Formats: sequence, C-alpha cells, structure tokens
Amino acid sequence: MEYKKFDEQDLAFVLENIDRKRVFFGKEIHEDYCHDEMGTISHYPDIVIQVVSTEEVSAIMKYAHSHNIPVVVRGSGTGLVGSCVPVCGGIMLETTLMNHILELDTENLTVTVEPGVLLMELSKYVEENDLFYPPDPGEKSATIAGNISTNAGGMRAVKYGVTRDYVRGLTVVMPDGEVLELGGKIVKNSSGYALKDLVIGSEGTLCVITKAVLKLLPLPQKTVSLLVPFDSFSAAAAVVPTIIKSKHIPTAIEFMERPTILFAEEFLGKKFPDTKSPAYILLTFDGNSREQVEGEYKEVAELCLREGATDVFIVDTDERKDSVWSARGAFLEAIKASTPEMDECDVVVPRNRVADYINFSHDLEKEMGIRIPSFGHAGDGNLHLYICRDEMDDLTWKRTLDSAFEKMYAKAFEFDGCVSGEHGIGYAKKGYLKEDYGAYEMDLMVGIKKAFDPANILNPMKVCEL
Repeated sequence: MEYKKFDEQDLAFVLENIDRKRVFFGKEIHEDYCHDEMGTISHYPDIVIQVVSTEEVSAIMKYAHSHNIPVVVRGSGTGLVGSCVPVCGGIMLETTLMNHILELDTENLTVTVEPGVLLMELSKYVEENDLFYPPDPGEKSATIAGNISTNAGGMRAVKYGVTRDYVRGLTVVMPDGEVLELGGKIVKNSSGYALKDLVIGSEGTLCVITKAVLKLLPLPQKTVSLLVPFDSFSAAAAVVPTIIKSKHIPTAIEFMERPTILFAEEFLGKKFPDTKSPAYILLTFDGNSREQVEGEYKEVAELCLREGATDVFIVDTDERKDSVWSARGAFLEAIKASTPEMDECDVVVPRNRVADYINFSHDLEKEMGIRIPSFGHAGDGNLHLYICRDEMDDLTWKRTLDSAFEKMYAKAFEFDGCVSGEHGIGYAKKGYLKEDYGAYEMDLMVGIKKAFDPANILNPMKVCEL
C-alpha cells in the first residue's frame, strides 16, 4: 500500500502541537527506535513523538488519517516479533512518558493507569497497598499497554490467568482520532460485541491504548517455591498433568533444562542451587496462611517424588530465592548472550504434549546440527525455544532458520497447538499464522482490521494484511 512520505509540512504540524523536546526527526532518531528486543527486523520511523495525553494522540491520529501517513505505537520496545517496528516508516508514537498511575480504587479493586506504566512499577505500587496484579510476564520492564497488546501471560497464568482476565476497561484512540471508552469498572457486561476484548492482543493494529482500568486481587500473604530435579525432561513434563489434576494448583509451573541454567549462571555470575540434573520444574504456591501453603507444597512435593523426582529443594531463604528467580528472569538474555543472533519460536501446545514437543526439539537439534535451548511455562503449555546462529554464515543462517521454523510450527500444529502463546504475531510470524488458521479465519481478522482501520494506517503489515 502506498503512503504519503512524511515531509516538512507534516513536521510543521507536529511542532505546532507537540513540545519540540519530545519530537525526534531524521538523524535525531536513536537506533533503538528501529527495532525491538529481538532485533531481527529493522526499519526507522520518519519521526518519533513522545506523547503525554489522549488529546495529543487524538490530534496526531486525525492528522495522520487525513494525510494517509502510517503510525506505529511503541512502549519499552521489549517485544520479540517486530510488532513495534515501523516497517512502513511514518510516525512513531512513543508512550513511555504516559507513565502515571491515575487511581487506586480499593472498593472496586481496580487500578487505573496510563499505557507507559511499567509492569514492575505497577506490581510494586499495588503490593505496597496490600493488593495484587497477577499477570507476571518475564519481562518486567514492559509497559502495561504492551502487555495488553499481546495479551501477555507469564508464570502465574496457571492459577490466575492472563492479561485479558484483568482488563476491565480501556480508553482508546481510533485511527481517525475518535476517542472511545470500552468497558469500565464493571465486573460483568453482556452489552453487544466485546470490543474491549478485540483490542486486547491486537498488537496495536486496531487503535491506540491511552488508559487502562485493571482488576486487582487481595495480596497473598505467603509464597513458597519448590525446585524439583528429574533425570529427564520427559519425566519432568509427565508430572505436570498429575499436579494439575491434584487438589493443589500451583501459582506457577515452569520448566528449565540444565544447558539453559548454565547459560544463566555464566551470564549472572552466580550459582544456581543445583545443576546436576538434566531437567527441572519450578513450582510456586501462594495463599493467606503458612499452614495452607505448607500443606499444599508438601503434598505436591511428595507427589513429585512418587512420580520420579530425584529431590525437592524448598526455595524459602532469601539467598535461594535470589538465585532461582534471578536465573529464571535472565534466561532470555543469557541465551542471547551465548550466540551472535537468534530467533524465537513461542508456540503453545496442550499440556500433555509438552514433553513430546521438547523431545522433538532435541531430535531437531541433532538432525540439523544446531542449538535450540528452551524454557517456558509447563503449566499452560507455552514453550519458548530459541534457534541460535552460532558460527553460521548469512546464507546458511537464513536457510537453517526458515527450515527449522517450518518444522517446529508444523509439529506444533500437529499437536493441536498455536503459533504464539504470549509474544504475538507482529511482522515476523505472519506467514505461520496463515498456516495455523484457515482462509475463513484470516478473512474474519482482515474484516475486523478493516472495520477499525479502513485506511490501514495503524501499524500496517502486522498480524494480517489488508
């Protein structure tokens, strides 16, 4: 699709409406703005505008709509599939200055925030008020709007669900500048189509989020983790459905393998409690009393030992908590540091196929002569696998990556899985989404995009194409 090239006349409009200190044009644009965290897709915007209000976003969208200029929205840039990369150039709206917590409503148990509030800031704020925001993606420096745009899940999804389950209301700016209020503080809503829920997970292709009302819970008073080693990944994964069927559902069930743990040890310069076993699951339990939590984790620990665990380590001291959780949080960066380039496969499969899929990835490593380190959420079947470039030249790397992805996504579909569990489709995974969904479903998605953004100016070339 042809768009208008951003020019001096357009810049003049921006400078009339936005403080010059928050506008970056041409050579002023930092290299960080041309890519996301993964860095495999790169393109500079023509202009970066650090917006501070719904009104500013509305004015810019109205202008862009009337002049056929593409717009992409960026938060912290922690995505992994190119969702915030301006592949068509144009205007980038950067929302990190819209970082205010606007209201804590303790009667309705909601918090109202601007889009640029960081997940770690929100969690700290509500916990200081004895409340709890359950979604817990691994990247704590991501913005709340970024989490909403990808329907991020994270480690606590087993017990508490994903971001969608905690979004009560959204203020959004449509591609033509119209401002809409979707949802609110209400708990139930059967009033027509769920427009709010269409926005969640839409990766900035339908509208611009400028405010969110989020559901909170009372803060659990006690949390304990268990690190459980197994002699094989198959044995570790096989115990997960048994745990889920028990009466004691953990907050989180993570899986990790020895090579990934060793990467994290080297990256952080600190020891993990145990690295002798090939595979581990990390379980977390929370509740409102020591007796409740201890009763749950002891029964699950005994269950794991009966099912083949070689030991159970209780992660209850500050030293062990720091060792285990800092390593878990560093897995992505540690793998990234081990290779010149990598790309991610963020598939989700039924829980009872997790072991089959990871074993398949081990076989694929041997077949193709490549490294595919992995970790992820065993409790909800969301697997993060990373294809590492290592010593490959450019041509070999591209061929290998394409071949590996084709095999990995095909296996996920064979297991009734999907392309992405929480990182989204963006620009990088569009082709695999088409393979996953049929023509009818893709046409429905295109129809939704057309209904929200008929001019196709908002984050074009992402998810589905007009």
